[in-house]
Amino acid sequence: MKNIFLKAVLICSILFSCSSDTEQIIDNQIDNGDNTDISDNTVNFSLNRKATGSSANDLLSADTFQKMIVEVTYIEGFEPTEISKNNFKSFIESRTFKPEGVQFIEKQISPTGKTEYTLEDVVMIEKEHRTQYNTSTTIAVWVLFINGKSFRDTSSSSILGYAYWNTSFAIFEETIHGLSNSAFEPERSLLESSVIHHEFGHILGLTNLGSDLQSDHEDADHPKHCNEEDCLMYWAAETSQGISNMLSGGQVPTLDAQCLADLKANGGR
Repeated sequence: MKNIFLKAVLICSILFSCSSDTEQIIDNQIDNGDNTDISDNTVNFSLNRKATGSSANDLLSADTFQKMIVEVTYIEGFEPTEISKNNFKSFIESRTFKPEGVQFIEKQISPTGKTEYTLEDVVMIEKEHRTQYNTSTTIAVWVLFINGKSFRDTSSSSILGYAYWNTSFAIFEETIHGLSNSAFEPERSLLESSVIHHEFGHILGLTNLGSDLQSDHEDADHPKHCNEEDCLMYWAAETSQGISNMLSGGQVPTLDAQCLADLKANGGR
């Protein structure tokens, strides 16, 4: 595992880079074309195109939205594992209050022909293929599992995911394939789940990204991450050893007590 992770930036650091990009792509346009939601109300796309973390309370609590729909979209050949999908749903249910439940909708889309993606490329895929948006009582989340790699990848580091809008994130699934399920590499569902949960953690406002700090635990050197090295939201040491330590126990990292306190104070479990 140690050798293979020489090729990848630690999970948390990758995800912060995408969070910082969010501010550049805020899109407040309202498309009043023929796009209507399932309740026959005109979709206000801007409600799902806000800054990462800005809808944390809406996702966590039942104050406005009693149900959550997660639209899992994947490029052909890059569907996440069933274990990862089940883990993700369990993670959502364990942290949020949605009395009408959490529903997953899955959709496969055709290959794009690209082998490298900018954040703008990812956004364009969402705009073309996303079908689920907020309604009066349901909040919608979009997650894309993509082929190819990030345009920011280098010979020594790889980006695994982006959390870019308030209800949107993307996973570079092909990169995850290259880092898992071989000798000395982690099981794919373990790596997938770790990245998915971390990205969703940013959307839930962690750390200090929409869910206010209840204690001083934001990493000063790596903002929007927890300073506890055993926490899911930790920016692990910038070495292969640091990443290996996060996954060496064979379990998906969990949120520490301080991050859990932040979520609970913002309406979550």
